[in-house]
Amino acid sequence: MKKVVIYTLSTCPWCMRAKKFFREHDIPFEYTDYDKADEKTKQLIRDDCHDHGAEMSFPFVKIDEDVVVGYNPEKYSKLLGL
Repeated sequence: MKKVVIYTLSTCPWCMRAKKFFREHDIPFEYTDYDKADEKTKQLIRDDCHDHGAEMSFPFVKIDEDVVVGYNPEKYSKLLGL
């Protein structure tokens, strides 16, 4: 199974939908609420976004090494082979 990591904002409705998508499809994922993270974690998230050549926008979804910025269930499904 591919590894899924999501960076979110705790109050973002699109972030909540992204997490719901993975739960409904029984896809395990890790997530970090950027707005609730400490400064060190926030810097790691910023660096990770930059390293993947993506803008810092939420939700920021990594499926293995592929990145999807924003809520896009069609892309999630395609990358996961659903």
